[in-house]
Amino acid sequence: MRKIDPKQLDKNVFSAIGDQWMLITAGTADRCNTMTASWGGLGVIWGAPAATCYIRPQRYTKEFVDREEYFTLAFFGEESRKALQLCGSKSGRDIDKVKECGFTVQAAECGAPYFEQAELVLVCRKRFAQPMDPANIPQEIKTKWYPQEDYHTLYIGEIVEALVKD
Repeated sequence: MRKIDPKQLDKNVFSAIGDQWMLITAGTADRCNTMTASWGGLGVIWGAPAATCYIRPQRYTKEFVDREEYFTLAFFGEESRKALQLCGSKSGRDIDKVKECGFTVQAAECGAPYFEQAELVLVCRKRFAQPMDPANIPQEIKTKWYPQEDYHTLYIGEIVEALVKD
C-alpha cells in the first residue's frame, strides 16, 4: 500500500461508509479485532482530517478501541462483501474473524492493525470518545435504531495516515 495525503481522497464517503461498509479494527498486528460498520463520517475537526465512527457497547471491538490509542478504518471492493458480512454478524469472542475471512494483517507506522486486502485504510489516532446521551436523541430515532437501548459510543479519530492499494 502507498501512503497519500488524506486531502487526496476521492472516494464518495456516503457510498463507501453507508453502502459498501468499512471495517473498524484495533489492537495489535498479533491480536486485534474487527467489525463491520456502516455509520461514520469524514471531515475536519480541530484543524485536522478526522473520521467518526460509532460502536455499540456490546461489541467486542469496542474493548480494543477503548484500550488502544489508534484504530483503523478499512474500505474494500465488492469482492469482499461476504467477508464484511461475516465481520458484521459474528463476534470475535466466538471466532477468529481474520482467519475466517482470509485477511492478512499488516501494521501501520504507529502499530495499528489493518488488512492488506483493503483498497483504502485510514489510520486514526483516537482523540475523543463519548457515549451517546439518549436525552439528546429524538424519540423516532430511538424507536427505530435503539429498541434495546444499547446506545453507541461516538469516536473521533484524527487521520494520521491514509493508505491506498497500488
